[in-house]
Amino acid sequence: MSLINERQDFADIADTFLLHGSMQSPAFLDGRLCAALALHDLSAEAWLEMVCLGLGVEQPRDEPAAERLLGWRRQTLEALSASEMSYEPLLPDDLFSLAERAQGLKDWTLGFMEVVEEAGDAPRKAWSEALREAIDDLAGLAAIETDLDDSPENENDLFALTEHARMAAMLLYTEQHPSQPQVEQVEDPESQPKH
Repeated sequence: MSLINERQDFADIADTFLLHGSMQSPAFLDGRLCAALALHDLSAEAWLEMVCLGLGVEQPRDEPAAERLLGWRRQTLEALSASEMSYEPLLPDDLFSLAERAQGLKDWTLGFMEVVEEAGDAPRKAWSEALREAIDDLAGLAAIETDLDDSPENENDLFALTEHARMAAMLLYTEQHPSQPQVEQVEDPESQPKH
């Protein structure tokens, strides 16, 4: 079976990073990927360039590695554009400690916010109030405490924060791609050009 059709998870991508000599978490680049797909319709070529830059290499080491990295972009795009709202940030799973999972969410948020901030104020002007609030709240996530003990309370808090990041990402994508069938068109008088 081809790698292209397999669902990539955090460990798969982390292993691919290791093959390229990188110990960094995929979460940061996943945050960047998500925001770049929403704001810039990031192409496959531009994505490979972004990943290679992040990994400090000129190109993926081989065809399977390139396929895996492209599959990561494809599955993220499919999940963001799916009507069932199935997008999940690529984060460490339950096999990792709560502190490692919190660090993953922080890394993801930093990557996501970096792309949002690089885009400047122009896209923000067309955003709904709900999206602006979600993105502003997300900026606060970049400062979360990651030195967490494994406790049910911390687990619930982290789940809620992760859910907020997930919803903010989907809201950004759907507002930037209003032709998606699940998004209702709302005429906003504020977005009309002023004379």
